[in-house]
Amino acid sequence: MPRLVSHPDEVKIVSRRFGQGAANIDRYIELGGYESVKKCLAQTPDWIVNEVKASNLRGRGGAGFSTGMKWSFVPKQSPKPKYILVNGDESEPGTCKDHLIFLHDPHAVIEGTIIAGLAVGAKTGFIYLRGEYRYLLEIVEKAVADAYARGFLGKNIFGSGTEFEIVTQTGAGAYEVGEESALMESLEGKRGIPRIKPPFPAVVGLYGGPTVINNAETIATVPHVIATGAAAYAELGTPRNGGTRLFCLSGHIQRPGVYELPMGYNLKKMIYEVGGGIANGNQLKAVVPGGSSTPVLRPEEIDIGMDFDQVGKAGSMLGSGGVVVIDDHTCIVEFALRTIGFYQHESCGWCIPCREGTDWLQKSLTRFHAGFGKAADIDNIQYLAENMLGRTFCPLGDAAAMPTIAFVKKFRKEFEDHLSGKPCPFAREGVPQLTVA
Repeated sequence: MPRLVSHPDEVKIVSRRFGQGAANIDRYIELGGYESVKKCLAQTPDWIVNEVKASNLRGRGGAGFSTGMKWSFVPKQSPKPKYILVNGDESEPGTCKDHLIFLHDPHAVIEGTIIAGLAVGAKTGFIYLRGEYRYLLEIVEKAVADAYARGFLGKNIFGSGTEFEIVTQTGAGAYEVGEESALMESLEGKRGIPRIKPPFPAVVGLYGGPTVINNAETIATVPHVIATGAAAYAELGTPRNGGTRLFCLSGHIQRPGVYELPMGYNLKKMIYEVGGGIANGNQLKAVVPGGSSTPVLRPEEIDIGMDFDQVGKAGSMLGSGGVVVIDDHTCIVEFALRTIGFYQHESCGWCIPCREGTDWLQKSLTRFHAGFGKAADIDNIQYLAENMLGRTFCPLGDAAAMPTIAFVKKFRKEFEDHLSGKPCPFAREGVPQLTVA
């Protein structure tokens, strides 16, 4: 379970109520809760959308798309009901930020969902929790029930004459339903497999109606954007990357935990100052900057700002903000095998490139790590991964392929060291194994 930690460089916006009992509705109100939604009730939908656009808030689930822009795609007139869907299916290895939001500040998610509904004209919102987060469901459901009891949800929210309902739901433990169309399929009671796009959810989404789907951290940030003001929030980050975000530091790090830092915060500084450096006096070997699906970075590549644009220029992705630190006692081939093993297990099997590709990558890396690989296998692993890219219904195939390609390209010598029946050079007694939050 992620720990509540702190560092002087943190700028606490989303996390400012953590550890202060804000799951209790009275305490949440004491700390300024539900004031932003009251402000929005006095404004027009266009004002809300433009304010979120101007804040440069980008999706915290991984894609980094402009939140306000996404909301603007929803048609103003629709014969079918519109919906807000909060994606709390936090299943990316290395990522544990939404967990803390649901645990410590569930009313921020509720308030943000209402604001999103006001922005696009939706009257119903769904909060979808990861299957393994069932123990958080009770906390979220109580928060929703308390909001109904106060008149903050229902047919006449805050006495305004506006209706907004919220429904909670958990998954069954499938990583795949973190993909937005598979998430909608799951909510509709179907098997959690992706839909072909277009149409996109903003036009044809849940139950065929226009749907906004945002990550839980994104939604929980919205009330703070409204309270702070778009310009002030945007200035906390870098150009095109407004505000702060929750970064999850795990792996071989002295002080693992979830830290809220400004967008664009230097990754090297994050590791060595915020995280306290590499554990056990070892040296840095690699960093996964945004959850297990993002290409690995070598030590010489980490002097970069942690925002979507700068990490993209470095050849990786900011993703979900899960920073996994890997020390020089770790076998990269084994790490690649563990990574592909996750995606092989979680593939829904709907499309052949992902179903067969992840399976063959796992088999190839298993044989290779066991010392039975051939020199040609190195190029074959990379070739197989490259031929998965862009050929699947959803990004899970890409999520498996991109880190695999990076492992081979950046640590090819380590793969070569496993050839000719050699044992893994890192398989020594007493070497601590990597653990990912």
